[in-house]
Amino acid sequence: MAAFPNLNSDAGLKKLDEHLLTRSYITGYQASKDDITVFAALAKPPTSQHVNASRWYNHIDALLRISGVSAEGSGVIVEGSAPITEEAVATPPAADSKDAAADEDDDDVDLFGEETEEEKKAAEDRAASVKASTKKKESGKSSVLIDIKPWDDETDMKKLEEAVRSIQMEGLFWGASKLVPVGYGIKKLQIMCTIVDDLVSIDTMIEEQLTVEPINEYVQSCDIVAFNKI
Repeated sequence: MAAFPNLNSDAGLKKLDEHLLTRSYITGYQASKDDITVFAALAKPPTSQHVNASRWYNHIDALLRISGVSAEGSGVIVEGSAPITEEAVATPPAADSKDAAADEDDDDVDLFGEETEEEKKAAEDRAASVKASTKKKESGKSSVLIDIKPWDDETDMKKLEEAVRSIQMEGLFWGASKLVPVGYGIKKLQIMCTIVDDLVSIDTMIEEQLTVEPINEYVQSCDIVAFNKI
């Protein structure tokens, strides 16, 4: 069981950052309620000063927005935090958000006059189109662990990771990372990412972005270590 002091103090953030130096999650090898407990205890996202905690926070935030978290975990104690509810673990209800937005839109329309039948029909068609598009895009998600190997022991691993994370696209969310020794003074970058399957192809990203100019100045090869459907 992991334990942390108040995470909104310098000491608490430092311990969290050190804890995540060699881990992708608070406990175990997948996101769990332990991650949500710690996530909820943070009043605001960790700054770049706490690089490991910041990457973990962004990864958990992405998981909550696209898939939710269901694993139980092995337990975590955070000083001053309240118990986590089931609602905090589930994926935010997209339909409710859309309904709330629709209600706000209706209120706005009422301020300017009564809505015509044609306007109502057009609004319903747009809402249905957006809902169908969103459902299609979020139909499948995966968690991927990638090994990225440098050319030699003189490769700047900080710049290598910056180059990797510079790849940004819809449906791609970079997560936690760590350096793993491979021998002769060489270390490889092991990094997690979450993808929306309909939007991102890991194989294509490796072939067309991770191993071509300018990133191939640092990257020799990439291997998919684990690929799990969420």
